[in-house]
Amino acid sequence: MRAIESVPDAIREKAMKNRNFRFATENDIPLILDFIKKLAEYEKMTSQVVATESLLREWIFEKKKAEVIFALEDEKEVGFALFFHNFSTFLGRAGIYLEDIYVIPEYRGRGHGKGLIKELARIAVERGCGRLEWSCLDWNTPSIDFYLSLGAEQMSEWTGYRFEGESLSELAHKE
Repeated sequence: MRAIESVPDAIREKAMKNRNFRFATENDIPLILDFIKKLAEYEKMTSQVVATESLLREWIFEKKKAEVIFALEDEKEVGFALFFHNFSTFLGRAGIYLEDIYVIPEYRGRGHGKGLIKELARIAVERGCGRLEWSCLDWNTPSIDFYLSLGAEQMSEWTGYRFEGESLSELAHKE
């Protein structure tokens, strides 16, 4: 992630004036997959991407299990955020879980990442949600620094756990 200071003020101001957000439609499936692949490349995880246009169509648009918003600059999609609702038993209401956020490198430092986070916060508040939360890879210090600069609270006392693939299947079929 490029430092905000490295982008001239005039470019950042122009981007802010020409920034917009929109929800993805089914026609955007190839673009969503492209953003997912770019994110995976950034995170050095391309071998883990098994998503296809067909799977995205099924899970995002038919089953409605996730949503996508795009950040646009001059009507060009320059960033995306994929999110879904989770639920907090302690709060007794839904929250928004940000699964992925990505801004194309040449558009970083112009406020698009901050804009996406703010737009998700606006959506969460509008929907009556109690939280906006996400995870970040430990090595991704530019993103961690960015989130902290926005006032995000780092959840250091929580550790993530996961079942997937073979381990998920094995657990599902255990006696």
